[in-house]
Amino acid sequence: MALACALLALASVGCGGSNNLQSITLSAALVNGTAPTGQSGFTTLQGNGGTIQLLATGTYNSSKTKDITSVVTYKVEVDPVNNVDAFGNTLLPPCAVGTCPSPATPPYTNGTVSYSSTGLITAVEPATCTWIDIAPVTTVGTAPTPAWYYSGDYVVTASFGTVTSQPIYIPIASSAGPQYYPLSEEGNHDYLNNPSGACGPSTSSN
Repeated sequence: MALACALLALASVGCGGSNNLQSITLSAALVNGTAPTGQSGFTTLQGNGGTIQLLATGTYNSSKTKDITSVVTYKVEVDPVNNVDAFGNTLLPPCAVGTCPSPATPPYTNGTVSYSSTGLITAVEPATCTWIDIAPVTTVGTAPTPAWYYSGDYVVTASFGTVTSQPIYIPIASSAGPQYYPLSEEGNHDYLNNPSGACGPSTSSN
């Protein structure tokens, strides 16, 4: 009972009090050590070894808010709908920090994303890209303005007791992306639309 009260007090929920947790808002506080701008429900994990530090903010029935990043429980899973990388490979299940990737050498059964109890998301092996440039080539030898969409991502939520946050979605850009328009025949250079191997709207090849 004492331990339960200590945990509740740490999250400012109270033990037998009226200051109850009403909701949790999950966001990305830092991407590779820098505060992101213009978040819209998803944040790209950039670069092999790149990180996203999550922030869980609790709102209570008193309307007060508190940083509860260190006391929530994180759930990270492959998006059941968008679950392949830009090369058509099914994304691996993520794993906890210290056990990722698994096994330690290929072929991996878990990896690409590791997560910790402190809300730190890290890009690990096998590196991949889940961003695809779907802008068609209209002039042979000229790369068009990119039109990006992500084919796969990881879904993250944070929970405390019976309260669960909204999901945030994490596409991956830890490797170079495909150079060809996805509907082209492999090796048909008439459809080379991403010659630099960029991965996503704000990244370059890695």
